[in-house]
Amino acid sequence: MRYGKIVEGCFISRPNRFIALVDIDGVTETVHVKNTGRCRELLTPGARVILECAPEGAQRKTKFDIIAVYKGDMLINMDSQSPNKAATEFIPKLFDGVTLIRPETRYGDSRFDFYIEAGERRIFMEVKGCTLEENGVCRFPDAPTERGVKHVKELVRAVAEGYEGYIFFVIQMERARYFTPNKDTHPEFASALKNASENGVRVIAYTCDVAPDSMVIKEPCKIVL
Repeated sequence: MRYGKIVEGCFISRPNRFIALVDIDGVTETVHVKNTGRCRELLTPGARVILECAPEGAQRKTKFDIIAVYKGDMLINMDSQSPNKAATEFIPKLFDGVTLIRPETRYGDSRFDFYIEAGERRIFMEVKGCTLEENGVCRFPDAPTERGVKHVKELVRAVAEGYEGYIFFVIQMERARYFTPNKDTHPEFASALKNASENGVRVIAYTCDVAPDSMVIKEPCKIVL
């Protein structure tokens, strides 16, 4: 997936989940943050950030969106929409003979990110973007997610009824030693994920090639549940 016109700036502060103040060429701009998660270890004062410019003529209050941030020498994509977009491009490589990719498909009391058909296979997939990294260990979530627990449990039910179930962690950076659920932040999610894995739900994680203007899913990452 690729972005449009981009610029670089210097992060100043984040008044709330949706906006930030960024210095762009010496001008303080109020910009949109395309990730409502905490991202406290990423959005630190002075951090170099990559922003996408709003399309010409767009009727909106902000002219820029933060899409990525440098953590040391590593660029981390922090756009919450990019994992699903990248997954849409990658799904045909993940499954042979894909004939249908339907986003936002309801099953039971949940709406999963994707319903996929490939030959005789019927697959529900939930995609989770991961931006939290420490010493090469990537974790999800960075804040409690009751919705995430609900999705995991619903996938177990779908597998019991004959579907395939996948939870796809898209690690929005290039380097990771392994992925593990964030037991410190949300032990219930970690427990639900382990239970799902033991009951037929496939848990997969992939790193990405991240550039200022693009993000492409790259290769499998080790998982420790």
